[in-house]
Amino acid sequence: MRSLDSARAVCDRYHPGLLKALEAIPFAEREALGSPAVDVFRERGGVGLLVPAEFGGHGADPVDAVRVQRALGAASPSVAAGVTMHHFTVSMLYALAEETGRLEPGQLDLLHRVVPDQILMASGWAEGRTQQNIFTPSVVAEPVEGGYRLNGAKKPCSLARSMELLTASIAVPGPDGSPELALALVPADAPGLTVHPFWGNDVLAASQSEEVRLTDVFVPRSMVVRTTAEDPHRLDDLQTAGVIWFEMLISAGYAGAAAALAELVLQRGRGTAGERADVVIGAESAFALLEGAARAVRDGLSGEEAVAQVLVARYAAQDALARTAQLSLDLLGGVDFIRSSDHSRLAASVRPLIFHPPGRSATSGPLADYFNGAPLDLS
Repeated sequence: MRSLDSARAVCDRYHPGLLKALEAIPFAEREALGSPAVDVFRERGGVGLLVPAEFGGHGADPVDAVRVQRALGAASPSVAAGVTMHHFTVSMLYALAEETGRLEPGQLDLLHRVVPDQILMASGWAEGRTQQNIFTPSVVAEPVEGGYRLNGAKKPCSLARSMELLTASIAVPGPDGSPELALALVPADAPGLTVHPFWGNDVLAASQSEEVRLTDVFVPRSMVVRTTAEDPHRLDDLQTAGVIWFEMLISAGYAGAAAALAELVLQRGRGTAGERADVVIGAESAFALLEGAARAVRDGLSGEEAVAQVLVARYAAQDALARTAQLSLDLLGGVDFIRSSDHSRLAASVRPLIFHPPGRSATSGPLADYFNGAPLDLS
């Protein structure tokens, strides 16, 4: 499929040999618990895709980033889903690093080490619980001498077994004593941080989405990003950048899985010409929505307007991708289903997009109100 081939070419430009290395692993092993796929991603320099050039990365723009994610999702939906958490965390932190004084010197030093040390970041920003405010942290931070003591859990937390750094949203006491949102940068080997089995589904098992527990984990004050009187919008800006990038990247990965199925239908000449056209139109239109949103962000769309546009693209793509994956599986036929579970697992890998926050039922009203002139409120 031409557009998928184009996405693969973009991926190869940033990460030479990554797709071939992934495809050399049998699909069942590639997508299974304990898969080496995430290690392959890191070995091929995957962590630096969105890291700015001045920090040693590729500095890919949003359009190239969603194309890379589409190609990656076609090869390994698990890896695409998992590394989205690294990429959107990178996008948040380096967005703050663009302006002097918004990050502490120690935090900037850490960002300079991400590419040379191939530091893979896991995100404990939001969890897979429906109808939950995505900005409400489940980890509590108690002030102690020199920093904070963290207690709580993040589940599921992708890349849990390969991460070097956990970035976790936490609740810290504000100036008036009420809880205030902040972001903690926690080394994976910090005493009290443990990883426990959580993911029980074969689908997306290689994303390493497990439970991360924090029990009396100490984090220095210098490794906590929070608002200040001089920079009261720091966390708001962090959240906005995170939502925009997360929705684009996670959706593009699932779009890749659906496109891989559509490509199989075309290659095998399954169904009628009209049915094959339906599959292609579904896969292509879904990604066109996402690519269009990415292009708008690249060209300067920002703030709540960008959040709204990206969410509209994500929800519309979500429905189209589910229909496309099911139709592709139907057209591939019963014998294909009987002989191997690979394609049924690939189709099943498209649907979990509905579970990523924010859920549509929680945002449909605020989005409609936004397009009618109200402020956008996803809380």
